[in-house]
This record gives sequence, structure tokens and C-alpha cells, in this order.
Amino acid sequence: MKLLLFLLITLPFLTFSTPESISSVSTLALIDSSQRHENPVIPGDFADPSIIRVGQTYYATGTSSEWAPHFPVLQSTDLLHWQPVGYVFPKTPVWAAASFWAPELYYRNGTYFVYYVARKKSDGISCIGVATSSNPAKGFTDRGILLEFGKEAIDPFVIEDKGQLYITWKAYGLDQRPIEILGSRLSNDGLKVQGEPFMLLRDDKKEGLEGQALIKRDNAYYLFYSPGNCCGRDCNYKVEVARSASLQGPYTRFEGNPLLAETDEWKCTGHGTLVTSPTGKTYYLYHAYHKKELVYTGRQGMLGEVVWDAEWPRIKPLGNEAERVKNFRDDFSATAVSGSWQWDFRHATPEVKVSKGNLFLTGQSLANNLSGTALTIRPLLGDYTMTTEVVNQNAALKGLVLYGDAGQAVGLGIQGNQVQIWEVKKDQRQILRQESIAAAKAVQLKMDVKDGSHIRFYWSPDGKKWNELTTAAGVYNGSFLPPWDRSPRPGLLHQGTTTEPAVFSFFALSYQ
Repeated sequence: MKLLLFLLITLPFLTFSTPESISSVSTLALIDSSQRHENPVIPGDFADPSIIRVGQTYYATGTSSEWAPHFPVLQSTDLLHWQPVGYVFPKTPVWAAASFWAPELYYRNGTYFVYYVARKKSDGISCIGVATSSNPAKGFTDRGILLEFGKEAIDPFVIEDKGQLYITWKAYGLDQRPIEILGSRLSNDGLKVQGEPFMLLRDDKKEGLEGQALIKRDNAYYLFYSPGNCCGRDCNYKVEVARSASLQGPYTRFEGNPLLAETDEWKCTGHGTLVTSPTGKTYYLYHAYHKKELVYTGRQGMLGEVVWDAEWPRIKPLGNEAERVKNFRDDFSATAVSGSWQWDFRHATPEVKVSKGNLFLTGQSLANNLSGTALTIRPLLGDYTMTTEVVNQNAALKGLVLYGDAGQAVGLGIQGNQVQIWEVKKDQRQILRQESIAAAKAVQLKMDVKDGSHIRFYWSPDGKKWNELTTAAGVYNGSFLPPWDRSPRPGLLHQGTTTEPAVFSFFALSYQ
């Protein structure tokens, strides 16, 4: 029986001291943010993270953009060891078309809320929706569009002040005027915007302004925000703070800004939210690009402790003791595939079946999809080897892929008795190299990836002796693959009819 793949992300466990024990060491002094050394607590592409605590348990989610299922939900008891527990949306909300960005978690009176961004099917405008749940591990019920505002409303953040709920958001980002962080009252049930909007902060420099989060301390309101360009190789994001005696402002920017900026290893820090531990300490979960791996692993989840120096905060990054990531392997030995798999929901709907240690993959692809149905894994480092074994022969293309989106991908596959390197670039598909191979029951395929984009291709009849298949350029340059807001992903691919599946005996991702 074919099953639609609505599954969980699997993230590797990390080993640290806990934030509470780290921050209790009195000899740890505040450090200049530009000299900090850190490691991600949620490695790989986990942009615009949001975090809440309910009792002793923390929950986090982040941007999923064009990958489905939408908005992974992670759980932790110490802020450092995170486990996937589900998704906000296993299925796409009926009103939404694309661009699932910046989800913001909130908890009140036994109900979990998520305020999130998506583009409407009707006109492509980004709006803020809302969904609710009694248990984040069991998914959320969509309540529809909460807020439409001009050409876009993005980056929601919710705060309660004196019993009244408020929502804040970024406005005018697509207009020829300064961006503003706006706020408005919410109904008591958190499902409706009430009253006229008010302005908290304006981008008079026109450098960019978004990713805001608020916290109240000693009768003052602190607005953390990110100026600059969020995404891609030329990003210049950072974290700043402003303060006000009133939630509605006016806000005074800190003269000591930025709180977080570029270091020797990391760049474009920003768009985080704050959480308070049971002992009263405040932490900031945010994202950053690793300078070496950059767009090939995406914006990774980072953690810092907020330390208050008189009236203003500083952020002391944590995660120095993080364990390196672990390899991934799926032998398809369970009744369902591993929860790590995701796909580009705009261009294909994967259909999978696991039977007798094999994965059967087909899918319904849209007419403009030149790549096929890709089932992908979120990469955690830029250097890795992916390997699989194709165990059937038919006219469909079956194999490995490094997938940016349907219009930019490269792969190694078997079609009939041909092994081929193919690419889709600038919406053109071509075979770069192919050769005939002897008929065999199974063929193993391997792609070695260095620095996220330099690729070599191999095939083997037995997984012992590997034959390299080269392109005209030798080492293939896949630097064109990353979309502007997310990392490309390695995985499995099928291109063909649904009556001719791709059958795989395993998939392995080994980091180097």
C-alpha cells in the first residue's frame, strides 16, 4: 500500500554540559560578541527559530520554507539535547501556497499556539496565520489567516502584558518606504487582531529590520531585533536591542549595539526568540551561517545566555562543548522510513512503501518539474558522502540527488542499463555523462560532496570497487544549487511513471 510521507525530522543527539551548569560558573566572563566561539545546538538548516517553555519542557520550531512537512517541532529539557516530536502541519493548510517562514510558538491557559507566515494561494501575498494544539507532538489545527497587512505581514511575535495579548510583525518590507515593526492587540483567545496598529520601531536607515522579540524586565521593555539582509552569501544580519518604558514605545536603541555580529567562524546572526528557564535565567535561540559551509548547510540553530549588565543585556553564546554531528543511515528495515525525510511540496508528492528491507519510491510530479520526485535529508555539514543501492531495473531514473529545487538539481542515477550524471540548471535539463553497465540485480551509487558544492560521482556493482563517472569539468561545480533562503539537500530520486518505482535497499549519509 502506498503511503504519503508525513513524517518526523530526525536530528542527531548532541552532548554538552547544560546551560544552567555552564552559566553558574562564576569565572566565565562576558566576551566581546565578535570574538565568540560557538557551535550550533540545532545543526543544519533551522532558520528563524522560536522557543517556549512549558513546565520543565522546552519546544522549538523554525522556518521550513518550501520543504514539507511544515515547521518541525523539537523538544528538550535542557536547551541542548533536542529531539523531534512532530510537525506543526503534516498537511499544507488549505489557504497556503508556499514560503512557510518564521513560526512563533506561544502557550497560554493550556493551549499551544503557533503564529506563522505563508503565502496565500489567491494572490501570493505573505500573511500571518494561526494554529492551535493541546499537544505539540500531535500536530496543530489551523485556524486560518490571522493578519493581512498591505503587501506582506511577516515575522510574528506574541507577548502578554498586564493580561492583554499583543502581536507584533514586520510591515512595509516590499514598499518604497522604511520598514516598521508594528504591533496590535489580540483577542483573549489569541485568534483575532483587535484595534489599530501601533509602531514600535522604524528602519529609517533602510538597512532592513525584522525578526523581533520582546521581553519585560524591571518595568522596562526590551526589543531584540535584526537589521540587515537575512539570507544568502551576501547577508549582513546582526542582533541589536532597544528599550522602552512602554510596550508601545518609543524605543531607544542601545548605544552598544550590536549584541551579536560576525565572527571568524559565523556570520549573519539573527532572528531569535527568548525563553526563561525554571531558575529565572534568560536564553536566546537564534540562527547563523557558518562561514565555511554557508548556504550549503543554511542558517543553523544557535544558543546564547542573556546576561544583564546594569540596564542593558549582552548575549553570551553557548554550545562550545557540542559534539560533532553523527552519520545518518536508513536501512528501510522498519515498517516505515526514518522520519528525517522531507520533500519540495510545491513540485511533487512522494509516494513511498517500505517492504522487506526496501524503499519503493514514486511520486506525482507537476509538469514544470524537470528533476523528478526527490526525497531529501537536511545536511548538517558541508563535507559528506551519500550512498545508496538501486535494486531494480526499469525505464525510470532511480538514484541520488543533490536538490535545490525543481529547477536546480544534480544527480547520479540508473535508467535501464545506463548510469548517468544529469543536471537541471536554469530550467534546462541535460545528461552530462552516461555509460552502459552490465546487467545486474543491484547497483550502488555514491556522490562525494566537498564544501557543499564540489561533487564527484561513482558507481559500483558490489560497494567495494568503485568506478568514477566524470563530467567534462572533472569535479562538478554545484555552487548554483542553493535557493536564496535554504540549503540544498541530498537524497533519493525517482523520475518516471508511478507504475515503475525506484527501489532502494538503503541510504547512507556519512560526514567527513
